Amino acid sequence: MTAVQTLTIGADDANQRLDRWFRRMFPQVGQGRIEKMCRKGEIRVDGGRVKANTRLEEGQQVRVPPLPDTPAPAPRPSTRVSDADAEMIQATVLYRDDHILAINKPAGLPTQGGSKQLKHVDGLAEALRFGLEDKPRLVHRLDKDTSGVLLLARTRAVAGALTEAFRAKTTRKIYWAALAGVPQPRQGTVRYGLVKAPGHGARGEAEKMLCIHPRQVDETPDAKRATTDYWVLSAAATRLSWAALVPITGRTHQLRAHMAELGHPIIGDGKYGGSGQENMGDGWGAGLGGGLSKKLHLHARSISLPHPVTGKRIEITAPLPEHMDRTWEMMGWDARDVPADPFAEDAWD
Repeated sequence: MTAVQTLTIGADDANQRLDRWFRRMFPQVGQGRIEKMCRKGEIRVDGGRVKANTRLEEGQQVRVPPLPDTPAPAPRPSTRVSDADAEMIQATVLYRDDHILAINKPAGLPTQGGSKQLKHVDGLAEALRFGLEDKPRLVHRLDKDTSGVLLLARTRAVAGALTEAFRAKTTRKIYWAALAGVPQPRQGTVRYGLVKAPGHGARGEAEKMLCIHPRQVDETPDAKRATTDYWVLSAAATRLSWAALVPITGRTHQLRAHMAELGHPIIGDGKYGGSGQENMGDGWGAGLGGGLSKKLHLHARSISLPHPVTGKRIEITAPLPEHMDRTWEMMGWDARDVPADPFAEDAWD
């Protein structure tokens, strides 16, 4: 066993979660042990109790209790990315400099690994080093079936800066979606809170988010407030519409749950809109048929943010995936006909 240690957080480790920092410093200690030591007060920061997800700051003192000696390292699984996968993920790069990288994540590709998910952006990032020693780090996520702009940090320090930018809401994300029906009014804000409903199966598979009226959020256990701005950019009669969506908050499945709550689920969203022709709201349902793809029609169209090093504001835009591009062509919708940010004050001048 090791003795009690007190370690100081340096600049390179600032803004990291305590558990992630701990696993990197002491790889022989598992996540469950870290959480238990936090609950018992064995791990402390500046003398105080902390949770495993506490963010560390430069200069803080971390008390590390006695730990088991480091065992012989187990053979590391191969992280090699096949030539075909490397070519695929490199072709998605939209922007790259010495500090950040952005890709156009394909629909159907998970951001991170999970149950039965063997191929994901986090693993394929090994092919996105482009000369640096470390692979780029994820700083936010997109649902598996959502396509579009996904940012990665090329250094640990930049990862912390980008994480803080998302937390401080200095980033702006605009999504495009094809909705069943046409929301009325055609511009508005959804403020329903969200709470996770349990899924089925041994591991809670198929869990989803339920919308809670704003007046009931505070009295609903585990519910969180959520806000989405929307703007209908075009419509095909009353059957289908093209909407721009801005998540003011960043809750799980927020856009999908909010649009379904309005009665206008996102096309192809079986989880929140049903796969049939009808919907219990005033929309038409998420499965419209008529040659439209059954894939989810939700795309992270653009992101703008202050560069974490230069401070200059940058904007990155991702072209539509093939299945949405076909729908847009079928409907006669053209990106050149709408402003990049329809919510901007002078967008429609």
